[in-house]
Amino acid sequence: MTTQARTPAKAPVKKPAKTPVAPQAGSGPWQLARAELLRRPSVRVSLVIVTLFAVMAAAAPLLGSLGGWSPDEFDKTAVDPYLGGLPIGPFGGISADHWLGVEPVTGRDLFARVVHGAQVSLLIAFAATAIVVVAGTAAGIAAGYFGGRTDAVLSRIMDLTMSFPSLIFMIAMMSVARDVNRILLMTAVIGLFGWPGIARVVRGQTLSLKHREYVDAARVGGSGPWRILTRDILPGVAGPVIAYTTLIIPGMIATEAALSYLGVGVRPPTPSWGQMIAESVAFYDTDPMYFVIPSACLFLTVLAFTLLGDALRDVLDPRGSRS
Repeated sequence: MTTQARTPAKAPVKKPAKTPVAPQAGSGPWQLARAELLRRPSVRVSLVIVTLFAVMAAAAPLLGSLGGWSPDEFDKTAVDPYLGGLPIGPFGGISADHWLGVEPVTGRDLFARVVHGAQVSLLIAFAATAIVVVAGTAAGIAAGYFGGRTDAVLSRIMDLTMSFPSLIFMIAMMSVARDVNRILLMTAVIGLFGWPGIARVVRGQTLSLKHREYVDAARVGGSGPWRILTRDILPGVAGPVIAYTTLIIPGMIATEAALSYLGVGVRPPTPSWGQMIAESVAFYDTDPMYFVIPSACLFLTVLAFTLLGDALRDVLDPRGSRS
């Protein structure tokens, strides 16, 4: 009878203890939101378009000089006087001298007018948006935090402003004020009717934040209202404000284009996309490029800001996007 030698049992191998992984640098909420945004293809494309038009607006004089034409310079050799002033050449007169063609009858360079029109349109839109955001945020925080009579007065002013048919009043005010800087006037008028919307959003956010534990702790610790509003409330509403700001900009661009299209915006010869679209209506069947180019610029800019604003709202204010 043979006996089998028993192999000694192997001692259990101890696995080395896992060391806790330290959080990576730059993994705060804003960095995480940026990483989430950049993962979306629509956001990347929108950022490229927005950056392109922003650079175009900022460098409009330089780009115009590179093209060799000022926005008010006539080129009678680029249009055919025997055909009603239509551009000479295909696609609205696109050539090495005129990169996007020329304007019918006058022969003004479309590239120069488009880049200078971007400067006017985006300047008015960004300035009006800044007025709306600053005024709306201040009014919303004050109404939500102080409550009582302050909230009642500011809320009634919001209701009164929102009850006006804003476009009609904008047209009336722009038509009456004739000897005023049109860019400043349009910025003020558009900003006047735009702040109540964001003020309501900020007021609702402030109402939900002012009874949080850290706000109560700051109040008990002796912090004054100004310190609480700037140190505790304002950072809490920053995310929704940034998201809705990006959604406001395309509306401002469209409003400026609509006023210029109706003839109460900036006056010729100052170029504007809305003004160019209005002037191109008479030539849409004979020179469609004159209509397509400023319309495409307006469409792409509004679409890019809208997609970017939707993505920002989904990431920074998910509760608001579900409502």
